Amino acid sequence: MPEAIRNKVVAITGGSRGIGRATAEAFVREGATVVIGARDHDYAACVATGIGARAYPLDVTDPASTRQFCDRVEAEAGAMDIFVNNAGEMIVGSFEEEADDDTAHQVGVNLLGTVNGMKAALGPMRARGRGHIINMVSAVGMVGLPGCATYSAAKHGVVGLSEAVRGELRGSGVDLSVVLPVPARTELTSGVGKGRFVPLLTPQDIAEAVLRTARRPRYNVFVPAWTNPVTRSLFLLPQPWRDAMGRLLKADQLLRTTDFRARTAYEARLKVSTAEGSDR
Repeated sequence: MPEAIRNKVVAITGGSRGIGRATAEAFVREGATVVIGARDHDYAACVATGIGARAYPLDVTDPASTRQFCDRVEAEAGAMDIFVNNAGEMIVGSFEEEADDDTAHQVGVNLLGTVNGMKAALGPMRARGRGHIINMVSAVGMVGLPGCATYSAAKHGVVGLSEAVRGELRGSGVDLSVVLPVPARTELTSGVGKGRFVPLLTPQDIAEAVLRTARRPRYNVFVPAWTNPVTRSLFLLPQPWRDAMGRLLKADQLLRTTDFRARTAYEARLKVSTAEGSDR
């Protein structure tokens, strides 16, 4: 039987923009108590007020900040039923030319941020014998994409992390899900070229997939669903065929088709992300 969402306590990292905000709005509409976390607390607080949620400060790259966020959710909003690891940041460009700070920041937000979130949320959930961790990954967590190598590597890391922790959680009563969407129209993908045959989702498309997963937990959630067999079949092909498929889908054209001017505002915000939110 699908679980009801009403009155559930849901915490969402990077919840003030893009997919995170759409997900927060979707849970609020279902009657959940929603708490969003972001480094830009003033902005997140304005968003939260507008959608009927709460906002607490959060730096996902800092384990102490993440623990404090989860502790505050538990103390003020109630026992966490669902924790959505959504915070993510992506720099597009040649791997060789990527600044060291940009490399470290992407790994810190996308991989270590998920590690910190899972560690902080799992303790109280395991103690209660219930709860649900939902890790927002990306299709590039399964297939490396030239032009965002570090982002791809971090998302691959989240897939491996989730698979391992899932094994450790068997019998605990805590569910773990990994959401793997193709790109959506958000600030994170601004200016990025579109692949052939691959739809460009809306944040609401992905938020609805997260809601379905919360109602009926399952591990791998591909968005849209038809990308599941397509992605899995790629791993059965010889490498030259996989390379040819990538060319057919124009996955190798990201650096050539990206409008970097359209990404200026987004990537400039990342440069000052100690004061801004790590949101999708």
